[in-house]
Amino acid sequence: MTTTLPPSMGDFGRTRFELDPAFGRLRRDGPVARVRLPDGGLGWLVTGWEEARRVLADPAFSRELAVGRSTGAQRRETFITDIDPPEHTRVRRKAVRAFTHRRVQLLRPRVEEIVDELLTAMIEAGPPADLAAAFSLPLPVTVICELLGVPAEDRMRFQGWSDAFLSVSAYTPEEVRTAHAALDAYLTALIEERRAAPADDLLSALVHVRDEEGGLTEDELVNLGVGLLIAGYETTASQITNLTYTLLTREEHWRRLRADPGLVPTALEELLRFVPLGSDTGMPRIAARDVELGGMVIGAGDTVLVARPAANRDEKVFDDPETLVLDRTDNPHLAFGHGIHHCLGAHLARLELQTAIGAVLRRLPTLRLAVPPDELRWKTGLSVRGLNELPVTWTRENA
Repeated sequence: MTTTLPPSMGDFGRTRFELDPAFGRLRRDGPVARVRLPDGGLGWLVTGWEEARRVLADPAFSRELAVGRSTGAQRRETFITDIDPPEHTRVRRKAVRAFTHRRVQLLRPRVEEIVDELLTAMIEAGPPADLAAAFSLPLPVTVICELLGVPAEDRMRFQGWSDAFLSVSAYTPEEVRTAHAALDAYLTALIEERRAAPADDLLSALVHVRDEEGGLTEDELVNLGVGLLIAGYETTASQITNLTYTLLTREEHWRRLRADPGLVPTALEELLRFVPLGSDTGMPRIAARDVELGGMVIGAGDTVLVARPAANRDEKVFDDPETLVLDRTDNPHLAFGHGIHHCLGAHLARLELQTAIGAVLRRLPTLRLAVPPDELRWKTGLSVRGLNELPVTWTRENA
């Protein structure tokens, strides 16, 4: 039996953070289903948690083959998310040292400082405010750009470039190519500056790896920098806004966290499980050989899509999965992926999200939406879900 892929990719204004009910029905019928893809071809949709982890970790399911099929062989922009071992292992090893849990924790004082500076400025300007523009966007931009060594005056240029990189239909192919070229050119020039005058930043360290230790080509160095900038900015920025919106529209959860701030780290994991960020079906894989999965035989060359948000609602793994349970402790969600393509910046994202949500709860306990929820504008045409703005207000004397 073949079903049509649920039509949610890149059009989240209608569904907001809700999952198409078809994902749940498919998972209950069987964790792996034959589906008709948007291009008319056939593929497989994985909605079960166990099966999703298998696809994300098993080298039999290739990202590199999927990228080659969808873009053609001549492609300069080969990002770390698009390659398989051994090339993936070689490139990732060069960057992973900057994102270990220990290294990220050393950034905590600076992240806390940036959070307080941004909230202070927003509070002093007075309500109402757009939390996205005043807080959610500048926080991760500042953090990732300071980490990489991007000058402060250049940081806000990345918003337009980032949106184009994540476009499904919001930008034309020509606009996407233009954004790719502009960011490539910018990073290439910045790398040359760091080569001539190294600084105490990640980009200088990567240049050293490239020039002194070997193991990276010049294109890989540029693409790694581009990938880190885009991933370190847009996803975290969107989720700060998304998670705040989720709490503000569920007042009992907002009140509970305000009364028990020690619950924030556990609650964050549950919010990450419950609130989908990206496309429901993520990055496709191609089966490199025949594979048995979830009672189905996937043939070599078949396209496989993993619906991580659906897997995060798997009844076999999560009790009461359709409910937001802030104190859920057994929470092996797949929000950051799994396997070799597990999010490189997951530790940094967690640090920023915990710090941001905790500080907003502490400093703005009376925060609330400034407009009715149905008046909010949602992003469309991008591979991430989120709000264009989050208008909020608060009681001045309590801020």
